[in-house]
Amino acid sequence: MKLVLQAIIGSIVLHVLYIGSLMLVSIIKTKNYKPDIVSAWDKVDTLQKEVEIVGKVITPYFYVLSFAGVAAICGITILIYRKIWSLKAS
Repeated sequence: MKLVLQAIIGSIVLHVLYIGSLMLVSIIKTKNYKPDIVSAWDKVDTLQKEVEIVGKVITPYFYVLSFAGVAAICGITILIYRKIWSLKAS
């Protein structure tokens, strides 16, 4: 039970770090963005008459599978780490 709890905590930590780093990169890019207004007048394009929405739809199952997969990887890593240290101790 202790291994499962440690694997779940490891998965939570990794997901929080990943999402936090994405947010931090986005904030830095937004703060440092400087549009080139002068050269924008040279490239005038006509507007489209129709709207096309392109993107990925990620289902909630993806997040559940991602969390479970990372927890499994963390659990395997913890098991390997424990076996290596138990071999070194004996």
